[in-house]
Amino acid sequence: MYLVGAEHPNRQRAKRAIEGAVAKEERLVTSVEVLQEILHRYVAIDRRKAIEPAFQTLLGLVDEVLDLSLENLLRAKSISLETDGLSARDALHIAVMERASIGRILSFDRGFDAWTDIERIAP
Repeated sequence: MYLVGAEHPNRQRAKRAIEGAVAKEERLVTSVEVLQEILHRYVAIDRRKAIEPAFQTLLGLVDEVLDLSLENLLRAKSISLETDGLSARDALHIAVMERASIGRILSFDRGFDAWTDIERIAP
């Protein structure tokens, strides 16, 4: 959200982190849940005109968009029940990452630090 949203103190840090990953030719992946979060946020704050540019920016950066499944939701439920400090959304992101064998996440969200099987890269 910092990368595609309104001006924020974390915007430049996010931009530099993405530019660094692109320069290193790292594979960038997101999920439909991230797109849903963007959609939800912009509808909630009545900034519908920002949805298309935000989607275009994100989809232009990533190599793949991972789907959600019932399996992901059930795993997110298990993660939520066994780990304090994670939001339901964080648990869902982790479940998707596990299914895709992804072990690192670029995120400002310290909640991911509660899950030891994921390395959070702070921008």
